Amino acid sequence: MSERKPYPSNISDARWALIEPTLTAWRQARLDRRPTGQPASVELRDVFNAILYVNRTGIAWKYLPHDFPSYNTVYAYYAAWRDEGILTQLNYDLTGLARVKAGREPEPTASMIDTQSVKTSTNVPLTSQGTDAAKKIVGRKRGIATDALGLLLAVTVTAASLSENAIGIQLLNTVKETHPTITKAWVDTGFKNAAVEHGARLGIDVEVVNRNPDARGFQIVKRRWVVERSLGWLMLRRRLTRDYETLPASSEAMIYIASIDNLTKRITDETTPTWRGTY
Repeated sequence: MSERKPYPSNISDARWALIEPTLTAWRQARLDRRPTGQPASVELRDVFNAILYVNRTGIAWKYLPHDFPSYNTVYAYYAAWRDEGILTQLNYDLTGLARVKAGREPEPTASMIDTQSVKTSTNVPLTSQGTDAAKKIVGRKRGIATDALGLLLAVTVTAASLSENAIGIQLLNTVKETHPTITKAWVDTGFKNAAVEHGARLGIDVEVVNRNPDARGFQIVKRRWVVERSLGWLMLRRRLTRDYETLPASSEAMIYIASIDNLTKRITDETTPTWRGTY
């Protein structure tokens, strides 16, 4: 890695060791297909640090500091990792490691599903936006599935007008495909019969968890608080406080990057400063 003063978002040696083999194997496979056989001119760690910088600070790609590789180069790697499923694979592998470290089996058996509507920036195509009538938000809706620890298992980004049922069905399909051991899922009251019945067809018992109707104000809802906390973790990333991405696939990739950053910290017992202190 090139010598420069590190940023708070930079990945440590221990965390880099967890993801470097996957990225190195990916690049070597591409180099093997390159007609000229010329080696790449940038360090993968510099590229990944630049992506983490964008994810954490929320800046536009072209505003990357000049001590990173050029923003065109960084974005090209990011887009390739997004489109070829490298970020999804890293998240899957690291989730297994984090679960083992926490004393769990690598594969989860239960999940929590929830959605979050966020406003979009002016560059987002109108065709990929919608209105969440309940939240009164014009933008996109994120649907995530987590395990019992709050670790990301699946994500989908759609127009905010799409129903929880439709998003839940998408997430249940993804979760069952990538984690066939899943047999239980907890959801909130926005998910109705369609999601529950679809889960049953997949062999997943989908249970709707209701709030206590007699309680007033804020209350911690059993099971649901886990996935709601995970959605809160995403909001620590300024790139995710609003949806800036032209493509929904890029929005999903940014969520996976935030998850990968979190997972590597869990596995190596590291923490980094928040905007208001440390955690």
